[in-house]
Amino acid sequence: MSRRLALAALLALAPVLPAAAQERAITLASTTSTEQSGLFGHLLPIFQRETGIAVRVVAVGTGQALAIGAKGDADALLVHDRAGEDKFVADGHGLDRRDVMANDFVIVGPAADPAGIKGGRDATDALARIAKAKAPFASRGDDSGTNRTELRLWKKAGIEARGLGSGYRELGQGMGPTLNAAAAMDAYTLTDRATWANFKNRQNLVILVQGDPALFNPYGSTLVNPSKNPQIHAADARIWHEWLTSERGRAAIASFTINGEQLFFPTGTMPTQ
Repeated sequence: MSRRLALAALLALAPVLPAAAQERAITLASTTSTEQSGLFGHLLPIFQRETGIAVRVVAVGTGQALAIGAKGDADALLVHDRAGEDKFVADGHGLDRRDVMANDFVIVGPAADPAGIKGGRDATDALARIAKAKAPFASRGDDSGTNRTELRLWKKAGIEARGLGSGYRELGQGMGPTLNAAAAMDAYTLTDRATWANFKNRQNLVILVQGDPALFNPYGSTLVNPSKNPQIHAADARIWHEWLTSERGRAAIASFTINGEQLFFPTGTMPTQ
């Protein structure tokens, strides 16, 4: 059966009992970027209108989301660390991981740019310049997908981030609070473009580096293995999973914009892919 027919069959089951459908819900462990960018505020009402299923989001870093799924305390995941997602499935915690969408990371920092990275397209070189200038850098430090990407970039630059001294601040916070801290500190940081677009307290911060293929940021959906917990809502999670990767889900993702700018691109549609 094709994916489209499978989705149609699943959706046909959703509205059988309207009163019960209003009470149906799944728990989705996901990233702070999907929450703080406003994507879920746009996407989830569309899904609930079409299926009668509410989605309760636990917005944490990707590492925490994977840990929640491994304990069986969520029905599905939507996160952005492919290596971590593949291990989650290989370890038997998850099923049917699928590409969903992508955007990109950018390096932001003070307009004065003491490290001289403005206009660059090489993220590794930018971090090396920040380290050389001993400029402050705000790290999420929360084992999120963003934090994992940042640490990989430092490693690629041949730099031990935690050895940079007091200028390197590990905050243990989500993307929004990290951007707030960077603005207060006049510090550099790595952020996903969507959360940045929705961030209001920029103060002196501006985008300084973008366009490096290493900053590509893909998101994947994975079902939590129902054997992890008898309370997992496997059937309704499957409806969400199928809808998210269907033409209807892809159209809903693509229609989310901030100030007219599309910020998440269904897999295969991002201009730089």
